[in-house]
Amino acid sequence: MDITMLISIIFAFTSLILAFVLDGGHVHSLLEPTAAMIVFGGTFGAVGISFKSSVLVKLPKIMAIAFKKQKQDRQAIVDTFYKISNLARTSGLLSLETEIQNNTYDKFIVDGIQLVMDGTDPEIIKKTLENKVDNMEYRHSKGIAVFEAAGGFAPTMGIIGTVMGLVHVLGNLGGDANSLGPQIAIAFIATLYGISSANLLWLPIANKLKELDTDEIVTKNMMMDGILMLQEGGNPALIVERLKGYLDDEKEESEEGER
Repeated sequence: MDITMLISIIFAFTSLILAFVLDGGHVHSLLEPTAAMIVFGGTFGAVGISFKSSVLVKLPKIMAIAFKKQKQDRQAIVDTFYKISNLARTSGLLSLETEIQNNTYDKFIVDGIQLVMDGTDPEIIKKTLENKVDNMEYRHSKGIAVFEAAGGFAPTMGIIGTVMGLVHVLGNLGGDANSLGPQIAIAFIATLYGISSANLLWLPIANKLKELDTDEIVTKNMMMDGILMLQEGGNPALIVERLKGYLDDEKEESEEGER
């Protein structure tokens, strides 16, 4: 679990509620089941209409990815390519078959090394791996699009809920005038739900998924560079130096301090 993300969500909602209470409001005034039904039910319905069921069934998994702490260990990838490039240099490329079978390397690395061992043309290897990255990015984009769509629908559903509430208020203008204020306030709770859910949940989750997608693409490009240099018979030290360019600045500074 990404504790920072969870704490940030709690902090954001708590800040809004606390500010409301400090301004003289009551927490129970913010709890309106009918407004929640309109906003969240309408948002989920609109999302369901907009996307195929094959995408929607993956939403729990996509949501879990957003809330799970994800960190690409690029230093481990550098170490992996140093190890296998040394092995290829001393024992030949075919010796890598046993190595990849006996270790739990990333499937992208295993597939790339298999192409190298099969004697595939470097340009074909590059195109094949690039296609894998493009397909991965396309899969990720569909999950991101769902949350971006929810972030767009939610405020509109909030406005619809508010209009519905105001229609009810206007229909009862002949009644008790003292009840009009509270009824109007209740109507605007729907707008509050729509705007807050969009800007504190759906759109931030979409942004988090975009960040994870970018991070994984960089990692896959790093692996591709290593595979292509391995195919060229590059010096292990040179391969390591090339791949270190993908490490975070903080990681490089830490390594320099340890030397």
